[in-house]
Amino acid sequence: MLASQWDRLYGKSDPAHFDKATTQTTGSNAVNYLKDVKPILDQRCVVCHSCYDSPCQLKLGSYAGITRGATKAPVYDGERLLAADLTRLFQDASSNQEWREKDFFPVLNERVNTPEANINASILAHMLLLKQQHPLPQQNLLPDSFKFTSLDDQQCPDLNELAAYEKSNPLWGMPYALPAISPDQHKTLMLWLSQGATGEESGRTSPELQTHIDKWEAFFNRSSLKSQVVNRYMYEHLFLASLYFNENSNPVYYELVRSSTPPGQPIKRINTRRPYDDPGVEHVYYRLQEQRETPALKTHMPYLLDDSRMARWHTLFYTEDYTITEKPSYDIGKASNPFITFKEIPSSARYRFMLEEAQFTIMGFIKGPVCRGNLALNVINDHFWVTFLSPAAESAIFSDQFLLDNVNQLELPAEASSSSGILNLISYAADERKFFDAMVEQINQKLDGGFKIDLDLLWDGDGSNDNAALTIYRHSDSATVIKGLHGDKPQSAWVISYPLLERIHYLLVAGFDVYGNVGHNLNTRIYMDFLRMEGEFNFITLLPVGYRTEVRNHWYRGSVNTVKEKIFDAAKVYKGKSSVNYQTQQPLDELYLKLRDKLAPVLNRTHDAGQGQLTGEAREAILDLDQVAGIAASLMPQVTILEVADEKNGASNYYTLLSDSAFTNISYLFDEEDRRLPQEDTLTVGYGIIAAYPNLFLRVPQAQMRNFVDRVNSLRSAKDYTALLDEFAIRRTSEQFWEFSDRLHKHNFLEWPVEFALMDYNRLDNK
Repeated sequence: MLASQWDRLYGKSDPAHFDKATTQTTGSNAVNYLKDVKPILDQRCVVCHSCYDSPCQLKLGSYAGITRGATKAPVYDGERLLAADLTRLFQDASSNQEWREKDFFPVLNERVNTPEANINASILAHMLLLKQQHPLPQQNLLPDSFKFTSLDDQQCPDLNELAAYEKSNPLWGMPYALPAISPDQHKTLMLWLSQGATGEESGRTSPELQTHIDKWEAFFNRSSLKSQVVNRYMYEHLFLASLYFNENSNPVYYELVRSSTPPGQPIKRINTRRPYDDPGVEHVYYRLQEQRETPALKTHMPYLLDDSRMARWHTLFYTEDYTITEKPSYDIGKASNPFITFKEIPSSARYRFMLEEAQFTIMGFIKGPVCRGNLALNVINDHFWVTFLSPAAESAIFSDQFLLDNVNQLELPAEASSSSGILNLISYAADERKFFDAMVEQINQKLDGGFKIDLDLLWDGDGSNDNAALTIYRHSDSATVIKGLHGDKPQSAWVISYPLLERIHYLLVAGFDVYGNVGHNLNTRIYMDFLRMEGEFNFITLLPVGYRTEVRNHWYRGSVNTVKEKIFDAAKVYKGKSSVNYQTQQPLDELYLKLRDKLAPVLNRTHDAGQGQLTGEAREAILDLDQVAGIAASLMPQVTILEVADEKNGASNYYTLLSDSAFTNISYLFDEEDRRLPQEDTLTVGYGIIAAYPNLFLRVPQAQMRNFVDRVNSLRSAKDYTALLDEFAIRRTSEQFWEFSDRLHKHNFLEWPVEFALMDYNRLDNK
């Protein structure tokens, strides 16, 4: 139907329809958005429609997202030549009229407010009705007409295209490629839509929480020059955090934003492409704004603000005697380089600020702008460990003067903006080589003075901080960061220094623009390749001299990149002999064990396979599942959520199974499959929900755990895998799917209320 025909039927569309103050419908059959509708949307819709990879950019986790509507333009576009316009909800437009000017179209009726128009002129209503009229076929696998592999496959029909969409794709109602919602839920949503889809944003800030906000906004807005620079540093590292004040069962989350108005006045948010871009005002205020979208696990990064945190930050930044002489520039050439911007803040304080919440810091590049981050994430291994240089060693090697002397070698790709050209790999290698040479020379000088290369160089968490050791798992285009050293042996390991940690943050978090062009994306990927190599070099130095090349060559099998070889050649002038006392002919395996021993007092074991309530044979079976390797592991999907159900008492234990893919090397952007080593794949079991994008759900009765694990261990073909799924899988077509999903989320909320957020079902397999 043409737009003119819709106009004749129901009047012209008014983008301001939902901008105006709306009153909830009253009466015996009135449906309330917050009480009746939002819980359904959260449980059934937000699991696909959140973050930048939400289909059609339709974000259903807030009322503003629903009324904003959808667009055909994807956020992720690896081929665009120019940076895209920003379309961040709550930031880049303040009215639905402005969103329409950015090519968003409504999914609710914006015409005359009648029950007929509210249904017939609503895309959301049509999609729900289409599902009811054409439910999924009663079969295990969906037909090939469904598309799952790429964001390019999505179709985003506006109202004029809807009839053609329904005719061509009758099975593509919502929820897409999942079972229909229940009749009661459907009735509630349709009644709400017919009544005009009125609603409001939820707000949970109580007077008690406001006292916390007032206290912290006073802290973030002290007026001295030193405070202004420190506050800017904190903001540029916390702008993605889900900040909360109380360790209770249902915390309220806030985000730190820049505002042109001071505390006590309504927030006037300053919206820029990056957190360090010029705010355009003389004085910036840092304010706490309640988060208005339903938390999604793929972006949720909780961070506690309490009295001890404030006291610690005061100690770090305000007790040492140093002077700030000027406000740092917002010129992108300087602002994109934190070693210039914050050069007057002691690097020891900056390092401690990031280090003491290292999981959050590293999680930023996993859960931040790259929430569908295959371009950034295929530069890391599927399973590796991270430890950190101790603050004492950091001060000895990377002094403030050393960082200042080498500041030009620490420039980052964001300096070239979001529409950068595709720079030559050699130009990055040259800067990295210069910094690498300076670092090696600095260490060599320390070695001549008696400096030792041993495990004492590693941060031990000060004896109590479990951020000292992290495990990172990559799952194709997403990843997970958990505390502790998990898995039998990692595929590689890093030791991260302050300059490396800071560059990772400004490369992939503060400086990464998800709306950037192909040049920006490729430059980011290339630079991250060198940062990974630097972290791995730091770790390899703990090994005996004669064994380092063997390990490096194993990690980079098949890599013939001559530029990278030059980087590695720089290590040949490194004098350091390891002072670690090795007793075996397998020093790498021994080093992994020594790491566990050294950090044992602070290793977080929350997600160890042996955690949970399983006992006896079932517990032994889950531990054996953690040892599956080779072809059997390669046949499992990247992320599996396993429910072990005790059918006697109705209790369940949940585990995440991670298939860790092995490669000859990860030094190339393309042709990953050509470098696969499935015989070296491993399967890791983590207690609880530790990944945001499940590929598969399994439900295994506790009494059948031994049989299940034996079946997994004996997988040799796709046929074997299908047979396993036929017996234990909750496929996306299963009648039990939503019951399983609700049970899973409820359990996760009760066990980990702070970390809890909704998973994303866009990567569920159709197998």
